[in-house]
Amino acid sequence: MSRRIAVLATASGTGEVGGAERFYVGLRDALCAQGADAEIVSVVSDESSYESILESYLRFYDLDLSAYDGVISTKAPGYVAKHPNHVCYLQHTMRVFYDMFDIEFPQAGRELLEQRRRIQQLDTAALASERMRARFVIGHEVGERLRRYNGLDAQVLYQATTLSGFRTGDYRHLYMPGRLHRWKRVDLVIRAMRHVRAPVQLLISGTGEDETALRELAKSDDRIRFLGRVSDEELLKLYADALAVPFVPFREDFGLVAVEAFHSAKPVITCEDSGEPARMVGSFQAGIVCRPEPQAVAEAIDRYAADHALAREAGARAALRVREINWPHVATTLMDALGMAGARTQV
Repeated sequence: MSRRIAVLATASGTGEVGGAERFYVGLRDALCAQGADAEIVSVVSDESSYESILESYLRFYDLDLSAYDGVISTKAPGYVAKHPNHVCYLQHTMRVFYDMFDIEFPQAGRELLEQRRRIQQLDTAALASERMRARFVIGHEVGERLRRYNGLDAQVLYQATTLSGFRTGDYRHLYMPGRLHRWKRVDLVIRAMRHVRAPVQLLISGTGEDETALRELAKSDDRIRFLGRVSDEELLKLYADALAVPFVPFREDFGLVAVEAFHSAKPVITCEDSGEPARMVGSFQAGIVCRPEPQAVAEAIDRYAADHALAREAGARAALRVREINWPHVATTLMDALGMAGARTQV
């Protein structure tokens, strides 16, 4: 008889669907492929106010999960859920109360500071609970944040992509997919294009809060094109024909964009303060890690534009190393932590 596992998913209060939702589906399907009866249990988390955030914590805390043999929580505040066989595979805590607090609230008063203290206190108590059998994080960046703010250790377990059918085509354009949000620093690459000498296009896909401002910033450069939301097949083709993939977020938790670029045998251009993508690019020797300045990013772009062989070599190393990041490894590791090794399908 299959062991029932609940994958706790934190749903957006606005109905937004993105990388987190792909993550939940990928994790559930991987657990099922290993013989578990896994199900996504989704709970809305409204972060529009401090009061609504506390209500979201209560919704997870009050969940009745007694029908499941094990629980895997993922994203704040799912880890406050109560279950005797609970493993956390942490995507991230609410970053606005952690490393992004000073950036978002540079003039924070006593009330905001107290709210941050309380949220961190709630998170620490939940993640250190005796009911928590193990803690995993999706990357070193998340692990270091957990250690710094909560005083807790966790094992790094890279997540995989849910996309399949990756291929390598030509080396035609720069491709930058993802959410158009200030933390992703798409503006840095747009500004870098002003210094790029090579006749190379920058293709940007995705939508987000800062799309209007970014389009305005790029309007004088006809080499920059915004594609909006693209299908999975279009995404794969855009990766396949990329010269390189600029991915320059600030303190990124993980960065599926980098992983997907690697699967397409493409180098990634990232920055020293980009978090996990910088670690992966450096470790895999799979691109260029530069200063978070337009001129430095432009120099990296021109370097690959002038030497496609260099791009191919970095992409080949990336494709080889990224094979280590796969869903079967994630699923078996988590099931072992839940004490369900005997329930796993032998593959």
